[in-house]
Amino acid sequence: MDKDLASIQEARDLVAAAHAAWETWSRASQEQVDRVCAAMAEAGFQAAERLGRMAQEETGYGVALHKKLKNEFGSRAVWESIRDLKTVGVIRHDPARRLYEIAWPMGVVAALVPSTNPTSTTFFKTLIAVKARNAIVFSPHPSAARCTYEAAQTMALAAENAGAPGGLIGCIRQVTLPGTQELMTHRQTAVILATGGTPMVRAAHSTGKPAYGVGPGNVPVYVDRSADLEKAARYIVASKAFDYSTICATEQAVIADQPIANQLAELMQAEGAYFTDPQQTEALRRTVFHPDGSFNPKVVGKSAAFVAEVAGFSVPLRTRVLVTPLTKVGREEPLSQEKMTTVLGWYVADGWERGCETSIAVIEAGGLGHTQIIYANDEKVIMAFGLEKPVFRILVNTMGTLGAIGLTSGVMPSLTLGPGGLGGAITGDNVTAYHLINVKRLAYETMPPPAEAFSTGESLSSPAPEEIERIVRQVVNEILGSR
Repeated sequence: MDKDLASIQEARDLVAAAHAAWETWSRASQEQVDRVCAAMAEAGFQAAERLGRMAQEETGYGVALHKKLKNEFGSRAVWESIRDLKTVGVIRHDPARRLYEIAWPMGVVAALVPSTNPTSTTFFKTLIAVKARNAIVFSPHPSAARCTYEAAQTMALAAENAGAPGGLIGCIRQVTLPGTQELMTHRQTAVILATGGTPMVRAAHSTGKPAYGVGPGNVPVYVDRSADLEKAARYIVASKAFDYSTICATEQAVIADQPIANQLAELMQAEGAYFTDPQQTEALRRTVFHPDGSFNPKVVGKSAAFVAEVAGFSVPLRTRVLVTPLTKVGREEPLSQEKMTTVLGWYVADGWERGCETSIAVIEAGGLGHTQIIYANDEKVIMAFGLEKPVFRILVNTMGTLGAIGLTSGVMPSLTLGPGGLGGAITGDNVTAYHLINVKRLAYETMPPPAEAFSTGESLSSPAPEEIERIVRQVVNEILGSR
C-alpha cells in the first residue's frame, strides 16, 4: 500500500478510537483521572533511562543521561505540578459574585512532537491532556518515530491498567506529512499541541483548528558587572552543553558587561568553553547553517568536538561549548540566530543599557516572545530587563535550559513554552493542563435589571416642534370634546 495513504488511514483510525475513548473518559471523576495520571507519571519515570537512551540512539541528538533527566522531569515533575489542579466538575466558586466555574474537556488533542525532545515531550503532553480529560494522538518526527511510539505506549499501557479506556492515547507509526495533516484537520480533532520547528508550527496554525504552536527561541544571556561571575560561568557553559543544546530555551548568545568580560571569559574557559579565532568562527558560520539560512542537521545536537571537526579544526579534549566572538546581529551575522548545537555567540557591551539593546536585537533576530536570561545582583538592573524585554520568560541567575521549563525556577513545569502574540502564538505561558480545558460559567443574578430594561423602547429625546403642536391640538380637542 502507498505509505501516504496508509499513514492517512492510520491517523483516521487513531482519531476515531481516541474520540470513542474520550466520550467515556470525559465523564470520569476527578479521582479516576488522578489515579490514571499518577500511574502514567510513575511508568514514565521508571522508563526514563531506557527511553532516554533509545531517543539518543535513534535520533543521534544530545546526551542519553540528559534525556533521562528530561524524561524524569516530563513525567514525575510535571505530574507533581498539576496533581492538585481541579479539572472535573466545579473547579472554582465565587460566593460574592454567585459564580461557579465548571471544567469541560476539549476532546481529541493532536500532538506534534520534535526530534530533539521526543520522549520527554510525549510524557508531558500525555499527562496534561489526560489530566484535562482529553484523548491524545501523537504524530512523531520521522527521525524519532520509534522512541516516540514507545513513550506513548508506555503511558497508554499504564493508563489502561489504571482504568482508562483503550484508545485514549495513540501514536502514528507510519509517519508521513499527509498523515500528520490528516491528524490535524480531522473533524474529530479538537485542538493541536505543536512543539517543533517553524514549518511545523505554521502548518498547525494553518489548519483552522485551535492550536498551541511553539516556535524557536533565540535566547540572550546578559551578565552584569554586579553578577556572581563564577556562578554565571558555571551555569552558562553547563546549560549550553546540556543535551547538546536541544532545548529551545538554551542560551544562544552571551552579552558580557565590559568591565567583567575578560574575567567571565576566563571563568568560562575553565568550565570548558573554547573561544574561536576569526578563521574558526567563519568556518562555523558555514558549518552550522546552509547558505539558505537553514540548520545543517549534521551538527544539530552534537558535541563541541564533533562540530569543530566538521568545521575543520580541533579543540582540547575537555571542550564543552564553542564560543564565537561577534559584533553584528541579524541577517548579516548567521551566528546571531538560534543554533541547535553547542555553539554560543559572544558580545561585549559597556553597561546594562547597552546590554539591554544588544539583548533586544538578538531576540528580534529570531526569538520574539520566548526567553531572556540575566545574571546580576543589582535589583534595579534586573527589573529593568524584566520590564523592557519583548519575551515572556525572564530568568534571573539560573540556567536557560532548566529554568525556562520550570525545573530550577518557579514557572510552571512544561516542555511547550509559549512565545505569545509576539512570537505568533496564542499564549505566552508555559503550556500545561489548564490550557486544555474549557471553562463553563454558571452565573446567578446578582442585581435586578435597571428600570430602563423594561421600557417599550420609545425614544427619550425631545419631540420636534410640529410633533409638539400636534400633541397640543389633540389634548385640546379631547378636553373640549369631553365638555
